[in-house]
Amino acid sequence: MRHVIKLINQIKTYAWGSPQWIPQLMDRKNSTGEPWAELWMGVHPQGPSVLDIPGEQPLLSDFIGKHPEWCLGEAAGREFGALPFLFKLLAAAKPLSVQAHPNLAQARAGFDRENNAGLSPDDPVRNYKDPHHKPEILCALSPFRAMCGFREPEAILHLLKTFSRDAATRPGTALNAGLTRLRETLGTGEDEGALRHFLTALFDLPGEFRRELTVYTLEQELILEKAVPRHTEIWQTAAYFARLYPGDPAVIAPLYLNLISLAPGEAIYLPAGILHAYIEGLGVELMADSDNVLRGGLTPKHVDAEELARILECRPFFPALLRPSKPIPAVFTYPTDCREFSLSVIRGKGEAVSFPVAGPAIVLVTEGRAVFSCDDGTGGPAETLTLERGESAFITFPEKGAIPRCSGSFTLYVAGTGVLPSAS
Repeated sequence: MRHVIKLINQIKTYAWGSPQWIPQLMDRKNSTGEPWAELWMGVHPQGPSVLDIPGEQPLLSDFIGKHPEWCLGEAAGREFGALPFLFKLLAAAKPLSVQAHPNLAQARAGFDRENNAGLSPDDPVRNYKDPHHKPEILCALSPFRAMCGFREPEAILHLLKTFSRDAATRPGTALNAGLTRLRETLGTGEDEGALRHFLTALFDLPGEFRRELTVYTLEQELILEKAVPRHTEIWQTAAYFARLYPGDPAVIAPLYLNLISLAPGEAIYLPAGILHAYIEGLGVELMADSDNVLRGGLTPKHVDAEELARILECRPFFPALLRPSKPIPAVFTYPTDCREFSLSVIRGKGEAVSFPVAGPAIVLVTEGRAVFSCDDGTGGPAETLTLERGESAFITFPEKGAIPRCSGSFTLYVAGTGVLPSAS
C-alpha cells in the first residue's frame, strides 16, 4: 500500500465565500459562479474526503477503518481510533458569524441531549452535530481580518461611552436606554460576571433597539472617524456589519471583541469557548474533527443565545500571534496545546526536506509544486507523488521508519496529530 495518496475533497458553497479565491488557488474553473467558502480535508461525515486510488476511490474514513495501524500508527490509533482533525481551506469574502465552539464535556452532553430530543442531524436549530470539541488554528494565506476574544470590560465600557455620545439626542428612547443598560452591566462584579451580564443584556434588547442601533451605527461612522480617529477601524467595521446585517445587535461586536489583522503566514490559535468571527481573507484552518458551532450574530442562521452563553469562556482573551522566526525556516510548526492536531508549514527551495511529523497527516500545497518520495523500508524503489498548487494528499503512519521527503519549489501546509513527536 502507498504511504502518500492524493485526496479528492468537497467544496462548501456558503454565502460568505468567494467565487474566485479557492478556484484560483486550485487552478480550477468555477463554472456556476457559486461562492466557494471552504474545502474540507478529512473524515467528517458532513464532508468526507475520498482517496484518489484508480478503480476504487474509497472514502478516507473507510480506508482508515480497514487499515487503522497502517494509517494512524499505534499511538494515534489507541487514543483516537480515527483521524482526529479536520483540515480546511477557508475563503471569507464576507464575515462569518460571531461564534464559539464547545469543549469536550459540553459537546458530548449537548450531542446526547439533542439526540434524545429527536433532532435530526440536519435540523437547522441543532447546535451539536457531533460529540467532539472544536479548538482551532487559523493561518492566513492572504491579509486576513478577524475578531477574537473579549476586550477588557473597562475597554468595552470606554468604547461604548464614546459610541453612545449622541444617542441621547436621537428621537425615541429605545436606543439610549439600551446602550445605558449595556454600560451598566460592565460595572457588575469581576470580569466574568461583567462580560456575561453584558452579553445577556445585548441578546435581550428588543427589536426596536436593534433597528435604531443599525441606523445609529451607520449615521455615526463618519462622525466618530473624525472625532476619535484612533478607533477608525472599529467604527468602520461596525458600520460594515450594520450594512450587511441590519437589525442584528452584533453589529457592535467590534466594540467588545478584539480586532485582529494577520499577514500571510501568521496564525492564531483559539481554544474552545472563545467568541470570535472571521471577517475577510483566505487561510487554512485546522481543528478537532467537529462541526459544532454556537452562533452569536451576524448570520441568518439559528442563534441559540442561551446555549452560547452557557459554553462561553467569559474572560478577556487576546490570541497570541503565531509566526515563523526570521530568517524563515524550511519547516515551522505553529505551537498549540491541542492533542488532536498540529499545523506545520514547509517551504521548499529545490532541495529535499524531511517530513516534520511521523503521521498520519494531510498536506495541502498552496504555492508551486511538491514531489513526495518515500522508501518502503525494504530497499525497494521509492514511491513518488507530485502535488500541484491546490492539491492535497493523505500521508499514512510510516512503516519501518519510511519517512516521506518532499522536494521542489513550493509552500505546503501539514495537518498532523499532536500526540506524536516530530520525526528527526
